[in-house]
Amino acid sequence: MPALETSIYNLVQSERLKLDPKARTLALDPELVDVARKRSAQMAKANSFSSGSDPHVSATLLMNQDAKFQGLVGENVAAQHYTADSGIEVEAFAKRFVDGWLASKPHQENLAFAEYDRTGVGAAVNGDTVYVTQLFTTDLGLGAAPSPKVEPMPSPQRAKDDAQPPLRGAIVPSPPPH
Repeated sequence: MPALETSIYNLVQSERLKLDPKARTLALDPELVDVARKRSAQMAKANSFSSGSDPHVSATLLMNQDAKFQGLVGENVAAQHYTADSGIEVEAFAKRFVDGWLASKPHQENLAFAEYDRTGVGAAVNGDTVYVTQLFTTDLGLGAAPSPKVEPMPSPQRAKDDAQPPLRGAIVPSPPPH
């Protein structure tokens, strides 16, 4: 799974620059990778996109628990089936995950939002299905917020436009059909 995570990270980095040449480079954040892996593992265990009862796997709840993650958090999730005979061809799977996100407006907005500057990618498998989570964050230069209140926003740009420091919000689009 780490090879798939790396391939997705590299493809997303490339696609961001195609969509917006001024997009900030996404730094791969080890803590976000850990959270993304937990989120994917939870989805694989549940065989569902539901976040379940583990509060450590939700990007929104992560923001509530750690002042470092103030600002905007976006989450893209997806799943792909495979057959045991064909296995998982890393580059092809990564491309299908990223292409699926690019074809969905809310997922593409997360991927392309130029001000996101940190990311984490996690993948997990259960049976014949691979689950992937990619988290995106930025604090927009606001620093830590005094209030742990989280308010979902419809898009990263809308959250930025509506922001009055301190800013908190999670951009979590619905998963595409699989």
